[in-house]
Amino acid sequence: MLQAAPARKPGRFSQFWGRLRLDFKRNRALYLLAIPVVAYYLIFCYLPMYGASIAFKDFSAGRGILGSPWAGFKHFAAFFQDIYFFRILRNTVLINLYQLIFAFPIPVLLALLINEIRSLRFKKTVQTVIYMPHFISVMVICGLILDFTARNGLINDVIALFGGERTNIMLEASLFKPVYVLSGIWQEAGWGTIIYLAALTGVDQELYEAARIDGAGRLRQMLSITIPCIMPTVVIMLILRIGNMMNVGFEKIILLYNPTIYETSDVISSYVYRKGLLDFNYSFSAAVGLFNSAINFALVLAANRISRAVNETSLW
Repeated sequence: MLQAAPARKPGRFSQFWGRLRLDFKRNRALYLLAIPVVAYYLIFCYLPMYGASIAFKDFSAGRGILGSPWAGFKHFAAFFQDIYFFRILRNTVLINLYQLIFAFPIPVLLALLINEIRSLRFKKTVQTVIYMPHFISVMVICGLILDFTARNGLINDVIALFGGERTNIMLEASLFKPVYVLSGIWQEAGWGTIIYLAALTGVDQELYEAARIDGAGRLRQMLSITIPCIMPTVVIMLILRIGNMMNVGFEKIILLYNPTIYETSDVISSYVYRKGLLDFNYSFSAAVGLFNSAINFALVLAANRISRAVNETSLW
């Protein structure tokens, strides 16, 4: 008597698609809501990555990406041998380092101070005031900076009032980085408090009640409860910030710098702008941008691994 063949077990691929179809039926509305987000990243983030291949070609707009001849690592070598390589690398790292040291802690401190305000009306007023600079156009911000730092500007009026000499601050190479970092703190510190204030709302209030019963004051509650509870959020934001250590937005740099202070103000993004859009050397600028992105990727991997080893908090 013939025995029936055993039923064939579905493969992993079939099991995956089966679970996906079942999940889609259950959460159809969520999948539909996700379509615009997925489409955005596919169209504007992943598909443009194909254009990075011009870093390895002698790109010609007439021939297009496919028709342009391959050049290998010629443009990378040219960048590393450029006389301005160490200057722009130094300026990029220093500006980001100053922002990490001086600008990164400010939103955390502001959030902790705002959290201690008991008057709801006063708290909302403070939040509105410190958020406002974020919504001012970069061009307006740079215009204000140039006006205030001019020889007859407000800052020089204050310096002259105390017996100092007037000078055009934005023509002093040594003063560019402090002006850039301080103006960035003023513009973005308030906006940066949002994520930390959101983290503070998740702190268990019973911890504060227990601390008050034990006689802990406001400062001790902040040090022993508030800061440890938001530390995972701070660490995650620090990892993301380290991952952008090689990025400095070219808009503000270009609007503020001038040839007399290139020595301290020229960074990778402004160099790429000049080479790509002003000199039409698209392949060279793409190579510089790809090098910049590779360094940022390595930094975020290193920061994530160190954070996971030290305090068990990481992005993945």
